[in-house]
Amino acid sequence: MIDQEDLRRMTPQERQQLRQALADLDRPDPAARRAIERRRALLLAAVIVCCVVLAAWIGVLAVTLPRFYRAGGWRAAWVGFDIFLLLAFAATGWSAWRRRQLLIVCLVVLATLLCCDAWFDVVLDARTSGFALSLASALVIELPLAAIAMLAARRLLRTTTAVLQRYRGESGTVPRLRDIALAGVAPGRPLTDLMAPPEDQCPVPADGPGAARAGDG
Repeated sequence: MIDQEDLRRMTPQERQQLRQALADLDRPDPAARRAIERRRALLLAAVIVCCVVLAAWIGVLAVTLPRFYRAGGWRAAWVGFDIFLLLAFAATGWSAWRRRQLLIVCLVVLATLLCCDAWFDVVLDARTSGFALSLASALVIELPLAAIAMLAARRLLRTTTAVLQRYRGESGTVPRLRDIALAGVAPGRPLTDLMAPPEDQCPVPADGPGAARAGDG
């Protein structure tokens, strides 16, 4: 049994090799990996079918929808949208203030809503007297804020990945965002593992350093 004193006597390289050896123990056997790959292929096929159907539907809408349309509920639609945008700003501010991992999700949602706001403002105000103001607002306010939010989310994701790499015993630079594997799902494991409670995948003692403080919300 290796105790803390043994770990302290190890060199950083030895501790890294130990982390890698422990991580390798969680890899599934070849038979389970083949079954997982089949389920993964079915999931990807379903996604491809959805993309094809949606692309065809977009083509139908582009041909059949009228260029001009008198809409009802215009005030409710825009007031409701701006309420959701306000909530996204508030949630982002709270998450940043409390330094919560939820901030990454809030930043992505905020950036998405800002891009939608800019798009609909510009498109719906086209050929009207308010087009110049909508375009200026999109270029100067909404799109720059969306870009800042997305860059901040990207940086936080890469920072989280760097920490995970260190604890898994991996060295080197952090890969590009599109090359980063999902945390909590080992290579060859099904995506359904993400539905398991986090403590089942990465157990932490209740009184450990990662335990939340009482009343820390």
